[in-house]
Amino acid sequence: MPLVDVRNLTKVFDLAESAFGGRRLGEVRAVDDVSFAIQEGETLGLVGESGSGKSTLGRLILRLIEPTAGDVFFDGIDLLQANGSEMRGLRRDMQIIFQDPFGSLDPRYRVEDVIAEPLILHWKTLHRKLDGESLGREGRRQRVRELLRAVGMDESAMNRYPHEFSGGQRQRIGIARALALRPRFIVADEPVSALDVSVGAQIVNLLQQLQRDFGLTYLFISHSMPVVRYLSTRIAVMYQGKIVEIGNTEQITSEPKHAYTRKLLAATPEMAAP
Repeated sequence: MPLVDVRNLTKVFDLAESAFGGRRLGEVRAVDDVSFAIQEGETLGLVGESGSGKSTLGRLILRLIEPTAGDVFFDGIDLLQANGSEMRGLRRDMQIIFQDPFGSLDPRYRVEDVIAEPLILHWKTLHRKLDGESLGREGRRQRVRELLRAVGMDESAMNRYPHEFSGGQRQRIGIARALALRPRFIVADEPVSALDVSVGAQIVNLLQQLQRDFGLTYLFISHSMPVVRYLSTRIAVMYQGKIVEIGNTEQITSEPKHAYTRKLLAATPEMAAP
């Protein structure tokens, strides 16, 4: 049984012009009848150009956006049938790394508070998950220290604020926050697109190492085929709200079947056919 099973997932946004009395202008099918599965421990790379629906799909899976139709199963549990309390518990196992390392961290919080916030919100049920580990203030501080070390940062960062760090360091802090609840599945939504190439490569390598260390399963969203090829077990290609091709990484990058996939590869000089 796959860890994540997406079936016929659809999201339609209605367009309205409020300046003209809320007149309905039409609709956009941001995600259109999408189905795929992710096995535990693998990385499914989701690639496509901006506006193809990738980020919307990632948020639909986590129910950060409610779908128009379809089903999402996590470890056999129907997420769309879960009530608020059940969904709150399930979110411990499903986290997200956001694209923007500058906008995703509250500037009013110190790094310790940013990373510890999920531990405070989930302290009752997390106590059982962590085998009785103390979640008092010192217990939380120790967890934050461990998480910072796991993402390659020193514990001296705990008392500083997000604006004191570079983009790459902020993204490491965001990753530490995503790991705080020891999730099984992470949606990484364009986590390196706002970073320069060298820093982005460091973050990609960090994600790969964390997957080995923590047994993580990823949906890795990107518009960069080379990054997706490097990190992913399989690749799904998204175009205008649909998955137009899916397969193992070697097949997608060496023998693409769909014209849009070939177009993506041709637009990347190092991956274009000679």
